[in-house]
Amino acid sequence: MDWLQALLLGLVQGLTEFLPVSSSGHLAIGKALLGVEPSEDLVFEVTVHAATVLATIVVFRKEIWKLLCGLFKFKYNDETDYIAKICLSMVPVFIVGMFFKDKVESAFNSMLIVGLALIVTAMLLVFSDWKTKRGFGAEASGDAGQSGTDRYRNGISFWQALVVGIGQAFAVIPGLSRSGTTISTGLICGVKRSNMAQFSFLMVLVPILGEAFLDVVGGDMAASSTGFLPLAVGFVAAFISGLFACKVMIALVRKAQLKWFGLYCALVGLAVLIFMV
Repeated sequence: MDWLQALLLGLVQGLTEFLPVSSSGHLAIGKALLGVEPSEDLVFEVTVHAATVLATIVVFRKEIWKLLCGLFKFKYNDETDYIAKICLSMVPVFIVGMFFKDKVESAFNSMLIVGLALIVTAMLLVFSDWKTKRGFGAEASGDAGQSGTDRYRNGISFWQALVVGIGQAFAVIPGLSRSGTTISTGLICGVKRSNMAQFSFLMVLVPILGEAFLDVVGGDMAASSTGFLPLAVGFVAAFISGLFACKVMIALVRKAQLKWFGLYCALVGLAVLIFMV
């Protein structure tokens, strides 16, 4: 991988991370279209994901600071409750990372998996939209009184956070959108879209940064087949494009109907299966 390819892939990551269309799937497609040889490690993917996580931290810096301030009051309040639910949601993806990392890495080399996972993403997005409109999801819960998710502190319960975390664990598969899976899973469980958007983007901070840290400490970064310059260029490109896209994309996810993203994922998934498998 040269620096220009890394630049283009970093831009793809930054612009697709905040949409429910699978940034990892688009990275795999981008690599195939640019002629980048599939690597045996995920260091580049982890690096550009860390860049967009850093962009997320910048955008949500006030919310994160509020959570940290509440945490260090050393009492159970809204902030500690929210952090506890985020920690619970990270357990499933931690288990996948500990015991199934090799299988996940091999999946990034299969365009068949990417195409099929994109179609699964499409079905999940369309189903969550349909269920919401039918009156079973979060949007039907209402804002008044204690109806719907209002009976839960911070708009999400512990069991909902765990289910969303399980969705995030499955979304390590390239082509299965992390944001699409977590937001759709949350909506299906009854979490309001406005609450789910923020929770979805904050729950990924520690796992991605933790994976990047382990790559550095464990020597995977130095042993990677991807050179330092492409990693640096990809990181900068993903961070800058992520900063540009984050606010716009999050607002779009909160308001737009997910079925249109589902249609896009279905078309891309079919194109992958027809032309790239």
